Amino acid sequence: MIELYTAATPNGHKVSIALEELGLPYRVHAIDLMKGEQKRPDYLKLNPNGRIPTIVDTDNDDFAVFESGAILIYLAEKTGRLLPKDAKGRSRVLQWLMFQMSGIGPMMGQANVFFRYFPEKIQPAIDRYQNECRRLFEVLDRRLGESEWLADDYSIADIATWPWVRTYKWSGVKVDGLENLKRWRDAMAARPACQKGIEVPVKLPPLDEASDAARAFVKGAQSMLQK
Repeated sequence: MIELYTAATPNGHKVSIALEELGLPYRVHAIDLMKGEQKRPDYLKLNPNGRIPTIVDTDNDDFAVFESGAILIYLAEKTGRLLPKDAKGRSRVLQWLMFQMSGIGPMMGQANVFFRYFPEKIQPAIDRYQNECRRLFEVLDRRLGESEWLADDYSIADIATWPWVRTYKWSGVKVDGLENLKRWRDAMAARPACQKGIEVPVKLPPLDEASDAARAFVKGAQSMLQK
């Protein structure tokens, strides 16, 4: 059994989608970021960084794993799926996974903060992060013009990237003209595991609705950026 400590953020959704894809049994422990539950002493024993997500593998001596990318690699290696065993194939997946971890997530997080929540509208900062997100999206679009998926086949790289890309409206990032990216976004959204995974631990309203719940989702996610 996988014990999943998570919240309704893109980084949390990476792991719930992966668990659904892999068909692993898991139990959800919802962490309320707005109440600071990720900073409780008992949780910090599992995740010293005080962020989400975290898993505990009860089938492996209660082994705890934190950092979303590390969790995806662990689950892929545990099941022998979504990460090739050959050196080149594995490297391609990890390259795109690191592209998400170091680029897509942090830049979209900063775009959200300055575009929606910073008390003052600092236009140079907004432009900086939105433009960088657009550049990264163009990198994805070029790659997806060459391949159906980010690596050779569907993998943890796609799972890591989609939960962030799907929130582009909240970052104010334009996606016009990125037809390859749109094709991939639609393909991801049609996968049952993705549909189920983004409802963990709770189902959110559409991200383009200016509702209190949607605002709380992004505010909680981006005010406590996690990798």
